[in-house]
Amino acid sequence: MDLFNKYIRTALLGTILAFTTHAYANNSDLAKQLMSAQVIELNHVWDNNSPLLSFNPPFSMASLDSHKDTAGMIPQLSFAADMMYFSGQHGAPNIDAIGHIGHNGKAFGGISTDDIDGARGLKSLGIDEYPTAKLLNRAVLLDVARYKGVDHLPAGYEITAHDLEATAKAQKVAIEAGMSVLIRTGFGQFFNDDKQKYLGLRPGPGEEAANWLVSKGIFLTGADQLSYEVVPESGTIFPAHRILLADNGIYIVENMNLEALGATLAQAKDYEFILVMNPPRVRGATGMAVNAFAILGK
Repeated sequence: MDLFNKYIRTALLGTILAFTTHAYANNSDLAKQLMSAQVIELNHVWDNNSPLLSFNPPFSMASLDSHKDTAGMIPQLSFAADMMYFSGQHGAPNIDAIGHIGHNGKAFGGISTDDIDGARGLKSLGIDEYPTAKLLNRAVLLDVARYKGVDHLPAGYEITAHDLEATAKAQKVAIEAGMSVLIRTGFGQFFNDDKQKYLGLRPGPGEEAANWLVSKGIFLTGADQLSYEVVPESGTIFPAHRILLADNGIYIVENMNLEALGATLAQAKDYEFILVMNPPRVRGATGMAVNAFAILGK
């Protein structure tokens, strides 16, 4: 997985550089800036032992062909091939398609969920509709845990609109329409180190915070825990998914690794960056595992 992540990251950066260099052929400074930029991965390495919501299909991967099996099929060469079976919504990280959630039988835009359901995926509002214009997007990190002076927020803690507002003010960031907003709870550190804690009660935005994000006109929001939104002791009806996806068409990203990004931005005292989010174009998918990273100036 490490090699795969590095390959995807390199390929994406190459695409970015090729595009910008072609579009601004006379602006060599732009290419130099991109080449010298700092890249921070926002991913975990995940496998069939990684934490996953119980009602989602599990990740599984099996080798179908080994190098030993294929030796000699092509002169002097061999290859290995595998088959993956996994819930597209729940990689590390994963992005939910807009059509992933319905509210009282309606998907975003008032479309009946009956009209978008299909035997092989969504007929509309699938991840294949993710806009090309947002493969790169201005983003900010609201590091709520660091603002509150804790290593991580308590399990089941509901992040409020006041928490987000106060964090943004302390970090001196302005959230503008069309931007992406990532929220650090500190729970991402438990993805590998404490699976049961990661799967249990977890901090995250509640209904009030979701409405605050909507009021800012954002494009996408993500967090560093299993379900994005708060899961308290008394249970939850997933208000953030309802408000953000079904009611307002705002993408949600879960299972992000924000530890390195949070530390780097805090040291620089600058919480804005370029977010690279490039979901595979799988028609009708209700979500997709993504390889996400941040680009920062040095």
